[in-house]
Amino acid sequence: MSLSNLTVDGDRLIHRLEELAKIGALEGGGCCRLALSEEDRQGRDRVVGWMRDLGLAVSIDGIGNVIGIRAGSEDGPPVMVGSHIDTVRTGGIYDGCLGVIAGLEVIQTLNDAGITTRRPLAVAFFTNEEGARFAPDMMGSAVHQGFLDLDEALAVTGIDGTVVGEELQKISYCGDAETGHFRAHCFIEMHVEQGPVLDAEGTAIGVVEGVQGISWTELVIGGVSNHAGTTPMRMRCDAAVVSARIAVEARSIAEDMGGDQVATAGVVEVAPGLVNVVPNRALMTVDLRNTDERLLQQAEARLFSYADKVASDEGATIERRTLARFAPVDFAPEMTDLIEKIAKGQDLSTRRMPSGAGHDAQMFAPNCPTAMIFVPSRDGISHNIEEFTKPGDIQAGANVLLHVVLEKAES
Repeated sequence: MSLSNLTVDGDRLIHRLEELAKIGALEGGGCCRLALSEEDRQGRDRVVGWMRDLGLAVSIDGIGNVIGIRAGSEDGPPVMVGSHIDTVRTGGIYDGCLGVIAGLEVIQTLNDAGITTRRPLAVAFFTNEEGARFAPDMMGSAVHQGFLDLDEALAVTGIDGTVVGEELQKISYCGDAETGHFRAHCFIEMHVEQGPVLDAEGTAIGVVEGVQGISWTELVIGGVSNHAGTTPMRMRCDAAVVSARIAVEARSIAEDMGGDQVATAGVVEVAPGLVNVVPNRALMTVDLRNTDERLLQQAEARLFSYADKVASDEGATIERRTLARFAPVDFAPEMTDLIEKIAKGQDLSTRRMPSGAGHDAQMFAPNCPTAMIFVPSRDGISHNIEEFTKPGDIQAGANVLLHVVLEKAES
């Protein structure tokens, strides 16, 4: 068989996706496998079982990252593909999982064709990419690539009071492989776009040129509880009002700056939460993103200055804590060029674009040539049980992934 005619089995790929989705399945579709939960353990066991069935040598490191390696005819750093299998609380079945399962399908396609690549190949899934239970997100890949200290990560306390290291032990995924030293020959992550552009345009393949910078900040505002009926407006110290004004200002900053700047006040919790009591405490988060580090810093400065002022005007206190901060990342031009060339060679339409979401690939980019392949998300919906990508789009993306891997593994 000519390598140029080699294709993946799309039905087999989707079957594995659907089998994984049964673990933590939600009513109406989608799934919930929060990082290091019992559902995550079951999902890990399923994927590790598939890796071993395919003859991969499986290792697990101290933060729970799992890597399956297929030997090449020569030794050396592997061509690596992968993503994550943890989800948000109301996740779809494609986010992250597609990149892992597509990697396994590439391996099985090569196994079935009797092809041994020159370089080793690796398929990986990384711990706590979502950050839905433990901050920061991309935790496992950050530790894996040496950007986050292992002990610091293991000590992180989650939103439910649990501790990363203890939960890893509980699900038996605290491995003994070293962290922070592994380097791949290159890294490719296939992922659903999670946005509306490809679907709206009818474009088959997104050639991802980089990932937006991300700034997550938690703000805690202290006010004074008082009677809602007897306290004059001019004498109030209302924590909820301060948080509301900050949320509106975040939106205004993004609209004023335009371009790629976005802002989201994703969490607002008010105490004591009573209809007739002026709130004395508000906890909120603000998510700022931009493809330009200078502009992202400008948005942060504007928001933090405004937050301090509006709290002071209300007579409230304010405390600020960084939950996650990643600078924008550019992917290797030779990798994006290769993805585009292979996609066009398969008569697939392409679009060069940034990623608006964070991904494990951004942790690899400083250490090895890295790129991402996007496939369309119907109506741009993700982090939602209605997340959907057409089987034909999945197969098209996996075929591009297959031939990128082959090209890099023989180069």
